[in-house]
Amino acid sequence: MAAVTASRQPAGASAASIPDIVLKALADPHRRHMLKLVQTNEMAAGQIATHFDLTQQAVSLHLKTLERAGLLNERRDGTRHMYSLRPEGLDTVRDVLAELWPDALTGLKRAFESGTTKQGKTK
Repeated sequence: MAAVTASRQPAGASAASIPDIVLKALADPHRRHMLKLVQTNEMAAGQIATHFDLTQQAVSLHLKTLERAGLLNERRDGTRHMYSLRPEGLDTVRDVLAELWPDALTGLKRAFESGTTKQGKTK
């Protein structure tokens, strides 16, 4: 039977510090690329590592950081660690951005949906 780790809140984090933990995890370009890799399909840690010029240990540390931030689900399949995106982990950051720029986020959403930029040019 496979064990699944799906933390709802980063371990040891207060509600106020969760956005900071998530933003710090997202600050590294390697981690953002890892999230893109597992965005639609679950991948083993070894599979993820093949996309980077990093040691397996470095990839493992990046994955652990993303998991602790609540951005990844981890599932054990025998000796393999399988990872998938946990999109709800971004909710706290989305909430912070919505508080800071409520009109900007609405405008950005409308622009993407309509296919135009602020200058009125079509993408």
